[in-house]
Amino acid sequence: MIDPEVLSRATEAVHRATGDEVIAEMFRRSMAENLPAVAERLPDGTTFVLTGDIPAMWLRDSAAQLRPYLLLCKDDPALQDVLIGVVHRQLEYVVLDPYANAFNREPNGAGHPDDETVMTPWVWERKYEIDSLCFPLDLAYRLWRITGRADVIDERLRAAADAIIDLWTVEQDHEARSPYRFQRDEPDMLPTDTLARAGRGRLTRPTGMSWSAFRPSDDSTELGFNVPGNMFASVVLGYLQEMAAEVFADESLAARAKELKADIDDGIAQHGMVDHPEYGRIYAYEVDGAGATLLMDDANMPSLLSMPLSGYAAADDPAYVATRRLLLSAENPFYYSGTYAAGIGSPHTPPDQVWPIALAVQGLTSTSAEERQRLLELLRDTTGGTGQMHESFHVEDPANFTREWFSWANAMFCELALVHAGIR
Repeated sequence: MIDPEVLSRATEAVHRATGDEVIAEMFRRSMAENLPAVAERLPDGTTFVLTGDIPAMWLRDSAAQLRPYLLLCKDDPALQDVLIGVVHRQLEYVVLDPYANAFNREPNGAGHPDDETVMTPWVWERKYEIDSLCFPLDLAYRLWRITGRADVIDERLRAAADAIIDLWTVEQDHEARSPYRFQRDEPDMLPTDTLARAGRGRLTRPTGMSWSAFRPSDDSTELGFNVPGNMFASVVLGYLQEMAAEVFADESLAARAKELKADIDDGIAQHGMVDHPEYGRIYAYEVDGAGATLLMDDANMPSLLSMPLSGYAAADDPAYVATRRLLLSAENPFYYSGTYAAGIGSPHTPPDQVWPIALAVQGLTSTSAEERQRLLELLRDTTGGTGQMHESFHVEDPANFTREWFSWANAMFCELALVHAGIR
């Protein structure tokens, strides 16, 4: 699905930058195999993308899996067609149910049909995550700017944008206005797979930010207002203003996006930051609007560590630098360090398990070429002999890992290699 000449040039650039044949070959193989393994062109011209080893399409993962291909698609029209097909399918799914995070290829009822929420046969899972709605807008905007093609943005985006703004506005006051409920009762289910209070989630008070039931990890939020998710929402609302004005000449849609973005930005500034005695003014991971704050980070994107990647803050922004120092320390309860690695893990996986996604994000948000090289070599050396990225691996034993093949993690490794090679 990627032009061999385009891939060959990129592989040579990675080899020159890293001086490492193994890293270059891991990059080449992942780029050549990753997308064909998960993407299927459908008769309607859209593209269905499997989330690695799960037979469903997550809005978040299907966009994140494409990030390195975006960097190489400008001179590859056939690849552009595949990526545009992904955007169009995502936008159609959003209109079907903006609260859903994962969808079936056809309305076959696969997934979690017994969850206590408003399920339809199209929906694999209906865990509402604010970031799930950010990723399709982000992908559409980037493809539009990279390719300049008029067929990237059509009426599907306008319909999805209206649905997204409506939902995010309702969820600014979840307690009083939201129709969303979610409960799950399955064998061996974790507590983070369901919501408290009969499916409403923990009590929150309005902040200006938009509430989210679940995190990018698909674990339930602890405090309701996920700060990195709202940061990403702010960024894509800015993108939406541009698309509404330049493509649709729709002043009303642009104004709605601008107003909601201002609300969210104010909410982050007023409620999403705390003064830490050692690190100074930093961002919290979650808040509830009633004074509770959670200082941590999760390996999944969007994260606090990924702020520069999502476009919310520059890598040298003082508040980001201070937050980053805390996140990459023992002050973050999900930062693990051992013989083979040190990095951010997740409550979604066992203790002392570091995520390759988080290691790649650490490199992608670093201002140091030396740190990017070190992290690429670390990722090279911690595949447990498989040559593939995993969901997570143990800091004392890389052969102890979760998910033998994780498409998103492979994509993040490839993006780090490209950026290190100067391809941005």
